[in-house]
Amino acid sequence: MEPVLPDSSVCIAVLRAGESDPSRWRWLSPQAVVWLSAVVLEELYAGASRRDRRVVERLEREFDRVGRIIVPELRDWTQAGKVLAQLAIEYGFESIGRGRLTNDALIAVSAGRQGITVITENERDFARLSRFQPFRYEVRSI
Repeated sequence: MEPVLPDSSVCIAVLRAGESDPSRWRWLSPQAVVWLSAVVLEELYAGASRRDRRVVERLEREFDRVGRIIVPELRDWTQAGKVLAQLAIEYGFESIGRGRLTNDALIAVSAGRQGITVITENERDFARLSRFQPFRYEVRSI
């Protein structure tokens, strides 16, 4: 079965569509084993209203229960920094929005380390990241 990891853009779209049960996320890929990034979880908590927080907590519990949460390791953090430095040289610090790309870089590096395909609606940033870091990603509109 193919492992996939939705980024924040996809998780937000899925949650807005009312799909808070991770076992129902298989439609992301027909043969998918869906993973969740701790980075995405942080982004979801940061943007959650008081009401939505319970949904994110349920999501966290369910993915943790089945052991499918990816947490960036030290080498992921350092590699993400190297990728961001390369992007800054290529595109300029101001044009890449380093702060905005930091989380995407962590997601890409840690998913790539595990051989997991990132599912995103954010083609521009992940395409840029893929120039400097090997990982698989697919663009989906939810």
